[in-house]
Amino acid sequence: MIVEIKEVELTKLKTEIKNIFKELSDIDIGTIIEMALSDHTSFSEIQMQYGLKEDQVKELMRKNLKKGSYRSWRKRVKTFSDRREFYK
Repeated sequence: MIVEIKEVELTKLKTEIKNIFKELSDIDIGTIIEMALSDHTSFSEIQMQYGLKEDQVKELMRKNLKKGSYRSWRKRVKTFSDRREFYK
């Protein structure tokens, strides 16, 4: 029963992500990618400006970057966020 609920939620999330991506222009997608690649822009800033949550930005990056570039970006973001928590 729980697995069925999670599958339904996942399907709804995927549909929501597709709808949001359709509303974005190529220029918006390029700007979001540039912001996400920047070490000076947080996910919360992207969410304030474009309404995309962290998971949605990750999905957008996964769809628009090469596999190796996406992995490198995720590793850098994770390392940066881990260091930020340490220095707080």
